Amino acid sequence: MDQSKTQSQTADQPNKARGRWKLLAVLAVCAAPLIASYVTYYVIKPTARNNYGTLIDPRAHPIPPMATRTLAGDPMTLGTFQGKWVMLKVGGSDCDQACQDQLFAMRQLRTMQGKEMERIERVWLITDDEPLETMLLRVNDGTRMLRAPADAVYKWLPVEQGGKAQDHIWMIDPRGHLMMRFPKNPDPTKVKRDIGKLLKASAIG
Repeated sequence: MDQSKTQSQTADQPNKARGRWKLLAVLAVCAAPLIASYVTYYVIKPTARNNYGTLIDPRAHPIPPMATRTLAGDPMTLGTFQGKWVMLKVGGSDCDQACQDQLFAMRQLRTMQGKEMERIERVWLITDDEPLETMLLRVNDGTRMLRAPADAVYKWLPVEQGGKAQDHIWMIDPRGHLMMRFPKNPDPTKVKRDIGKLLKASAIG
């Protein structure tokens, strides 16, 4: 009887081994897109000629601790939007024509991504405590507006010598790292293409 039991257990061992290998294969297939995305953005460095925007090393520019809050005064951080791509602009509440053009461009660029648009959040970090014009709020409904300390914002965002952070639209990846800066007065078609490539290549967000 013991011999029969031993033979049965021996016969079951190959079946268990095959089961484990099948489980590992399924896990590998499920993890492949996430691994590929990580390798693409954190290991492989795309060459500058393939991008219109300036690539920024995401590992060097995580979202810093900042005392950000909603327009109503409630605490809310940029980390709230992790898991999505964030199209970011910064600047004071006195939104001049260039500022309004940026906000309009952000709305259009998100819409131009079609079915992928839900993967993107638009955020404006307002670097002062002055009130916003009612019409500005209405026109930009859907843009997340957070007040943030100017010194922390401008220290975080890398610009070229003589440049200003508020001149640019920025992209933050779904892990909460700054990764791209678009030129001042950018070409919308080229920006759209860059964003599209990011969304297509990434399984995250």
